[in-house]
Amino acid sequence: MIQTNHQLDAKGLACPMPIVKTKKAIIELEEGQVLEIQATDKGSKADLTAWASSVGHQYLGTVEEGDVLYHYIRKGSNEPEVEKSYEHTVSLDEIESREGLILDVREAAEYAFGHIEGAKSIPMGEIESRLAELDKEKEIYVICRTGKRSDLAAQLLAKNGFTKVYNVLPGMNEWNGKITKEV
Repeated sequence: MIQTNHQLDAKGLACPMPIVKTKKAIIELEEGQVLEIQATDKGSKADLTAWASSVGHQYLGTVEEGDVLYHYIRKGSNEPEVEKSYEHTVSLDEIESREGLILDVREAAEYAFGHIEGAKSIPMGEIESRLAELDKEKEIYVICRTGKRSDLAAQLLAKNGFTKVYNVLPGMNEWNGKITKEV
């Protein structure tokens, strides 16, 4: 069992709420202390991993017991956390008139229940292992449900040499255009 200093119950919450609650809880910890986040959102592993590294905390790992994921994050330095947002964004309305790939980083089930026609599905947690599927020469419009995962995914792509990457805001929860379902 992993020794923790504080536990956070984020069960039943979907992105971005596990991250929002984690941000608030980790402020109360001292540098080096460990926070356990209990979540049921399968996408929370990729989301919390990316968030932790983007603000200087150490993602220790996940233990899965039944439907509950137990995530462990060690708090980084007590310097004020500056969360970086990906600087290149495009509005949801603009992506229909642009050339390029729409990359949907939501979980497979979210994608199946409704996505923009022609969008490529690569869940956030699989991006690093599937970079070869993406063309660095093409514009890539990264989208998720709210804009949080897509922001983290856009940062990850940029770190891996992709220069034509845009985070689509606000995300699929505001999309009013045609959707395709695969259920």
